Amino acid sequence: MLKRVLLVIVVLTAAVVAFTIYANMTVVSLAEGHIFTEIQNVPHNRVGLLLGTNPRNRYGRTNTYFTNRIRTAADLYQAGKIDYIIASGDNHTKEYDEPTAMQDSLMALGVPQNRIVLDFAGFRTLDSVVRAKEVFGCDSLTIISQADHNARALYIARSNGIEAVAVSAPIRSGRAVRIRLTLREWLARDKMMLDLWFGKRPHFLGEKIEI
Repeated sequence: MLKRVLLVIVVLTAAVVAFTIYANMTVVSLAEGHIFTEIQNVPHNRVGLLLGTNPRNRYGRTNTYFTNRIRTAADLYQAGKIDYIIASGDNHTKEYDEPTAMQDSLMALGVPQNRIVLDFAGFRTLDSVVRAKEVFGCDSLTIISQADHNARALYIARSNGIEAVAVSAPIRSGRAVRIRLTLREWLARDKMMLDLWFGKRPHFLGEKIEI
């Protein structure tokens, strides 16, 4: 009996590892050539999709992932690479409001308020990307996040018929933080792949808002 249990554990572990390798290789392969780090090389898109994250890190300090995304989005706008920015994030409580925090930070860097579109239902990356097309009418996008997250977002976009490129904001964090977030991203790609296979939809869609 013990041998059977151990065998099942080994087989399941091997299956999870194999699926994780497959998911990550597939995502990285599709993203190749579509992720930019130099703004001058980015093709123009009418709309940029700024993916949300917490303005504060787990210790209550300023989250550099957030501030670097904001700076990158503002730089893209000011360089004429995008005309509008969808600030898409989580707003599940009054106390936690990523889109408004993104708007305030973008405006502080000179982006006009009338060029910022708030998406309060970007609870997950899948929600943000699919809503960009089905709610805001975007068939092409410039996605703004960090590199690993961008690769996953690009895969979702292209799986939903969106012509997308991505711009990677800088990462300024310690090795431990990077390792933790990389492991989380690997697992997020597993979940993303399963969500797409099983036709997972955004939590909310609603009326169309043309940009």
